[in-house]
Amino acid sequence: MRYPSLQVRGVTVAQFPNPPLILAFLAAAVSWVADEGSIYEVARAVFYVALTVWAWEEAARGVNLFRKTLGVGGLIYVVVGLAAVIS
Repeated sequence: MRYPSLQVRGVTVAQFPNPPLILAFLAAAVSWVADEGSIYEVARAVFYVALTVWAWEEAARGVNLFRKTLGVGGLIYVVVGLAAVIS
């Protein structure tokens, strides 16, 4: 089964559905609304886990160099974000 994709000049820049990325966006929205407390903490954790899954999948199995680069960028974002939380 082929999923619809958004292409720019023949390069796939987005494919749908993308459950880990959708979950990351939803968790980010919940954390923005909650702003503090346990709901915020859980939402941030879900955000980082979902974004890591999405980024790893893109970096490892992206359909082109653009998508693989997005995945690597996502992994870098997660590492920097977690380093800021830890320190």
